[in-house]
Amino acid sequence: MTPRPALDGDLDTDVAIVGAGLTGLWTAYELQRRDPGLRITLLEKRIAGFGASGRNGGWCSALFPASTAALEKKHGREAALAMRRAMIDTVDEVGRAAAEAGIDCDYERGGTIVFARSESQWRAAQHEVEHARGYGVDALELWGADRVHARDARGAVYDPACARVHPAALVRGLARRVEQRGAVIHEHTAVESWTPGAVRTDRGTVRARHIITALEGYGATIAQSKRRILPLYSLMVATQPLDDAVWEAMGIAHGQTFSDGRHLVIYGQRTADNRIAFGGRGARYHWGSAIRDEYDRVDRVFEHLVATLHDLFPQLPPLEIEHAWGGPLGVPRDWHASVAYDPTTGIGSAGGYVGDGLSTTNLAGRTLADLVTGRDTALTRLPWVGHRSPSWEPEPLRFLGANAGLVAMTTADAEERATGRSSVIARAMSPLIGH
Repeated sequence: MTPRPALDGDLDTDVAIVGAGLTGLWTAYELQRRDPGLRITLLEKRIAGFGASGRNGGWCSALFPASTAALEKKHGREAALAMRRAMIDTVDEVGRAAAEAGIDCDYERGGTIVFARSESQWRAAQHEVEHARGYGVDALELWGADRVHARDARGAVYDPACARVHPAALVRGLARRVEQRGAVIHEHTAVESWTPGAVRTDRGTVRARHIITALEGYGATIAQSKRRILPLYSLMVATQPLDDAVWEAMGIAHGQTFSDGRHLVIYGQRTADNRIAFGGRGARYHWGSAIRDEYDRVDRVFEHLVATLHDLFPQLPPLEIEHAWGGPLGVPRDWHASVAYDPTTGIGSAGGYVGDGLSTTNLAGRTLADLVTGRDTALTRLPWVGHRSPSWEPEPLRFLGANAGLVAMTTADAEERATGRSSVIARAMSPLIGH
């Protein structure tokens, strides 16, 4: 794929968007819908969709990094429910918008299955469904053991608000669409800083009335946003295509995604061509929020993911790993995603999705478009608008805390396997991760 031209000197535009991932591209797409005459320029250090937008697990879900209960405690019940409804609606909106834009991204709304594989996970699953019914927003179902085929599964929570997506196809298609509508994407253009009215890059200055920063984990590579976000790595593998009979034995239909109730997150999907695309956390945080290409591949983590798949589904044949990759996601200090725009300075931002960004980026783009064009809508009144997370601690505290958190979640899973009870460690950690 031929890279798009880099910026060639100073430039004047109406809207400068820093980062050509899904947040930046959805923002451009929605601005074009509201005001087709806007001159929009996107600045990208690598290529459009290079980061988490093109490398994620393909879950277009209603998940938000802060739980509904945490949002209720901070913002009130009605605001929390409005946020939850908006996230559920966004799952369908991504499919509708992709179809409108003519993007074939394997979108199929099959829901997600979260297996409960221990007594503590089963109790947590029952509590989750009961709690959700109290809000009256979700359509979660509690499935019994007779409906699931994962090893040791007591049952599962089924959430219909999730679609399987090919993320790279979505982000690349969206980039082409905003270009067709007149936006300009400059790749291989590194942004160094921004101030009201100007974005400074290694190839010139872009002057703009509106500046939107959409860097997610890569915000840690720029001095003025370095402590606003923590880049935490998540890695994935993709198997060879599997026979339909294998998928039937696993109990996973087309369009479905899957996970289980462990604390150290895993996530999988059945791809359109019958592969398992499967990922999880476990790669360590690197000193100084460093992001390097070599961190995308950790053989130990890849091997663990394959072993986890076989443990989860003993029906599986020997697996050939045909693709393996990874990359950083963005974690704010309070695990609370946010959207912001200051009409006085013209500077806005969105991010902090903690891996739940495939859908949330679309909601962010629609919200930023309303904010930039001065509209007062239901989206601009959602509780994540204007939220400001605290900064991460300086090193070495950031390094020690982030990696201790990974160890704690691994230990919490071992604790539950050993005791059969909910983890004390996980309960102690939950306020620190937005739950």
